[in-house]
Amino acid sequence: MQRPVRRASLLSAGAALIWPLQAVLVALLFAGLLQGGGPAPVLLVGGFVLLGLVRAALGYVSEKMLQTSAHALIARLRDTMITTETTRASDTAFGSAGAVAVLASTKLDMLIPYITRYRPARMRVLLIPPIILVLAFWHAWVVGLVLLVAGPLIPVFMALVGWAAKEASARQLSEIGSLNDLLVERFSALPDIRALGAGGRVQDGFAAKADDLRRRTMAVLAVAFMSSTVLELFSALGVALVAVFVGFSLLDVVTFGTWGAPLSPAAGIFLLLLAPDYFQPLRDLAAAWHDKAAADAVAEEYETWHESAATKRLGAGVNAAPLPGLPSLTLRAAQLPSGIALPELSVNAGERVALVGPSGAGKTTVLRLLAGLVHLPDARITVAGHTLDDVAADGWRRRIGWMPQAPHFLNASLRRNIDMGRPDAGNMKDTLQRAALAPVIAGLPQGLNTQLGETGAGLSGGEGRRVLLARALFARPDVILADEPTADLDAATAALITHALMMEAARGTTLIVATHDMKLARQMDRIIRLGGAA
Repeated sequence: MQRPVRRASLLSAGAALIWPLQAVLVALLFAGLLQGGGPAPVLLVGGFVLLGLVRAALGYVSEKMLQTSAHALIARLRDTMITTETTRASDTAFGSAGAVAVLASTKLDMLIPYITRYRPARMRVLLIPPIILVLAFWHAWVVGLVLLVAGPLIPVFMALVGWAAKEASARQLSEIGSLNDLLVERFSALPDIRALGAGGRVQDGFAAKADDLRRRTMAVLAVAFMSSTVLELFSALGVALVAVFVGFSLLDVVTFGTWGAPLSPAAGIFLLLLAPDYFQPLRDLAAAWHDKAAADAVAEEYETWHESAATKRLGAGVNAAPLPGLPSLTLRAAQLPSGIALPELSVNAGERVALVGPSGAGKTTVLRLLAGLVHLPDARITVAGHTLDDVAADGWRRRIGWMPQAPHFLNASLRRNIDMGRPDAGNMKDTLQRAALAPVIAGLPQGLNTQLGETGAGLSGGEGRRVLLARALFARPDVILADEPTADLDAATAALITHALMMEAARGTTLIVATHDMKLARQMDRIIRLGGAA
């Protein structure tokens, strides 16, 4: 993207550099009308129009190139985010779905003004003011001195105000993400909010967040108006001083400021036409400075998202054929990003293994590694006699039942949340009995056709956990990976979950459980302790 944007910015600067040539023609035209003589007005007007057409063409081409480059960049960043989010195996510290969605949809568009306005404005500032400054000094050193003094003050104050603008923009963007997170959470919990009669309290909380966003937005606008005021003050003073000098010089009131010869009408008009154009690139840059501040804040937020994104899962996410071989697993030489080394692990087909240890010891990571949901470069994993890689991962996942600790549901029917769109993969009636879910189904208003929200609205924690168990058992997996299956459950529900898992293990299913529940762990064939667990 850098090369096309640079070429387009140079074209934009080239278009702006045509104005001094047009200013020469205008100055000669009016000087001729005042003094008589000089080139024919028709030629001067024709040259001015021709140069104007060239300037317009260069501006059009540069603008089109900048727009194309900007939208190509945004599309590429969005594709990266969508691809990463659809293959993400875990949540991140960046934020929930609302923050990610607003970054991908709204905030990335804030990079477009940076590319289409700020980058060409910066190029024009680098080229046009120095050239006009040389032309001004050539005709009158006083005019050159005025421009030289007034010009640099604008970037200095612009930078000072820009620091505040960047900070205000970052706060505003952060609040937009938080507000979208809040909106997503409230929508997902809407049935519960209505059932509890908490609509008024939720509305007040949302109104307070919206008012905070309004104040932050006004803070950004206040900084923008402040920088515009500073810019207009110095540019107006600069142009006014040039106009005063030229006027008094042509009236012979001021006899100094040139290089000996009096200032001619043509030179005076030429300097008057150049002075505003000397400040115009600086004004354009100042106007786009807030685009840069917003773009910097978005870029930092994108980088935060990128750094916090979980490692891409293995496989292409396709419906591959089941991986052949006995359902055995081995894990070697795995080390967490935090530096914690995971123990070597070997599980035979049909074996029951419990992973125990304190929080953060890597129990969940081990399960995700064995499922191909997380990839660590140094880890060597073998499943069913095959190296677990992108080729084998999809087929391997056809043979496993995955029971995560945190419930995740589709915004679809309960039936769809269990069979995951593959009704022929298992027997629904048998699955409900094995997961002790039949009584729960009987109590729902529409049974298996009851619609669930993404948070499983209408289900208790224990009922949601049994739905996850039914999902894991539906396709008759050869391996079950269960992450804290009895955590935060009452004794009766935990006993139901434990019984269902042990029944599957009794049928020959390989069972690996990460748990803090030692009552469950002691029913396994082996206990593997992680993180120095006692």
